[in-house]
Amino acid sequence: MVYRCYTYINWWLIAITISNGVWIDMKSCFFIGHRDTPETVLQQLIAAIERLIVEEDVGHFYVGQYGSFDRMAALSVKRLKQRYPFITLYLVLPYHPAERPMETPEGFDGTFYPPLEKVPRRYAIVRANRYMTETCNSVICYVHHIGNTRTLLEYAQRREKKGVLFLENLAETN
Repeated sequence: MVYRCYTYINWWLIAITISNGVWIDMKSCFFIGHRDTPETVLQQLIAAIERLIVEEDVGHFYVGQYGSFDRMAALSVKRLKQRYPFITLYLVLPYHPAERPMETPEGFDGTFYPPLEKVPRRYAIVRANRYMTETCNSVICYVHHIGNTRTLLEYAQRREKKGVLFLENLAETN
């Protein structure tokens, strides 16, 4: 039997998996990218995710649902779950589930709603993305032009310089 719970360790969101009475503590990754990310990034994305699984002990992946990058990130993790069945994929919900009920999509292990109850609706997506960037150990992104995504990348880069985040921008290698 497998149980999952969430906790914070030094401000980091950790999804703990308990399997047959054994705690499996793995790192987490969040995805940031433009809605118009080209399909050519898919293979690069799969390779980057696999590197995190193998080299950085990342096993929990969190993705949004707005645009081609999010879609490709979810697809990549789902494909890699066939090779690495212990990894998990969660859909990040920017709006409270009671306000916008949503069933867990096929291939996902669950949904995650960050503590955003007091955030105005118009800022919900931006604040959810920032929260995930603050609490996950790793971020894989595809950012190449200005906007909220660029602002979030700059915030993630500052966290990377402090040594609290692993960051990979696929737009820099594409």
